[in-house]
Amino acid sequence: MKKTIALAQIDTRLGVVQANLEKHLAYAERARAAGASLLVFPELSLTGYALQDIASTVSHRPTPEDEIFAPLLEASRDLDMVVGFVDEDQRHRFYIAGAYLSGGEVLHVHHKVYLPTYGLFDEGRFFAWGDSIEAFETPLGGAGIAICEDFWHASPPYLLWLDGADILIFTSASPGRGLSDEPKLESARWVEHINQAYASLFTSFTVHANRVGYEDGLNFWGGSTVFDPNGNLLVRGPYHEEALVIAEIDLNQLHRTRARLPILRDERTGLVQRELGRILDKNGGGR
Repeated sequence: MKKTIALAQIDTRLGVVQANLEKHLAYAERARAAGASLLVFPELSLTGYALQDIASTVSHRPTPEDEIFAPLLEASRDLDMVVGFVDEDQRHRFYIAGAYLSGGEVLHVHHKVYLPTYGLFDEGRFFAWGDSIEAFETPLGGAGIAICEDFWHASPPYLLWLDGADILIFTSASPGRGLSDEPKLESARWVEHINQAYASLFTSFTVHANRVGYEDGLNFWGGSTVFDPNGNLLVRGPYHEEALVIAEIDLNQLHRTRARLPILRDERTGLVQRELGRILDKNGGGR
């Protein structure tokens, strides 16, 4: 069964949510015209990345009553979408979040679990840490969302895979850093390698949407990708420019790959649980 996935590799205006919403709706029209079943936007696609003190002023709740989410939910009636935003909970904590919209409803919201607060990153000062990693069902099958730093750690993709995700949806606002021997940035080379590794290790599709543009001295490099369960690159977006990146995936590839390579069947989750318990006891617990 073949499905078309679109990646909206966009430049986002910092703090100007209405303008970003209009771009989302325009890209949804283009993706719909291309026959896409799913359109994935980057991290914080509705707000911009370097929010700092204005994070609380651009937060929105993913409900039909919200002025920003109402048109997005309407647009999702015939096109599934993943959008990035700032979520505010009932206790007024703010999260970097991704919402999966389908059929006019919110199927799932993921709060970013790992907040980088080192080097040029300062997320832990302005956002709360997410505290769950869950797969969910979509019209395309089991899926899971991880946001940027989440998939630089092995645990979120691994947990999503165990929980039923056959499509790993990665979103990021990844700034360019370092130089590589290849004709690309070191950060781009690294991310592409780990996305391919997850696809191969977990015999799953990895779908990664990364933003482009400049913001507060940061340059976002794009290069959005889709890898199949064999680790084959299906599509790569251009570097440093906006694009609607289209990929056709064959969901039957999951059957073919896992029949040949039954890693999921042989995974020993009980062993992992016991050994993690032992390690936590030895180290006095953990976050």
